[in-house]
Amino acid sequence: MPDILKREVVYKGYRTIELVTVRLADGSLLEREVQTHGHAVAILPYDPERRMALVIRQFRMAVKVASGLDSLLEAAAGMIDRGESPEAAARREAMEETGLQLRTLELVATAWPSSGVSTETMALYLAQYSAADRIAPGGGLATEQEDITVIETPLADLIDLGADGEVVDLKLLALVQTLRLRRPDLFV
Repeated sequence: MPDILKREVVYKGYRTIELVTVRLADGSLLEREVQTHGHAVAILPYDPERRMALVIRQFRMAVKVASGLDSLLEAAAGMIDRGESPEAAARREAMEETGLQLRTLELVATAWPSSGVSTETMALYLAQYSAADRIAPGGGLATEQEDITVIETPLADLIDLGADGEVVDLKLLALVQTLRLRRPDLFV
């Protein structure tokens, strides 16, 4: 079993980066940078009656730097605040980003989105909604400069976009595929 020998904070800001040294089972030493910034949630709201989903489009600095893309089609998502449950965070983020008041959440999984470098876990949820549940415009918080565009789209279009390689947000891709496995009737 690997044993942690040393943890040194090398950066502390929105996220903390530590240089961690472990001794592996064969006795060799391994050093890695580990990023910590909390845990997150992602939600795919879908309307089973109309076979629609609410997704968002927003600017992501890292995506712009890496690829030049101006925005990304995504599942609504955000960080879990200290002391907040994942379910409460999912409901809060859905309201902030899509304007939806969610009732029921269906947990898909709590997963490691980038296990090679980050301690973050992300709780992934599916959530049924109806048109009456959209009680606010969404669009994110002005104080966070999110500038989110809310898009209601047919579920079949999301499958087509995914099949064409145009859904590149991993959380959205995983949630759409899970919904398709759990509710194939919504995609015919």
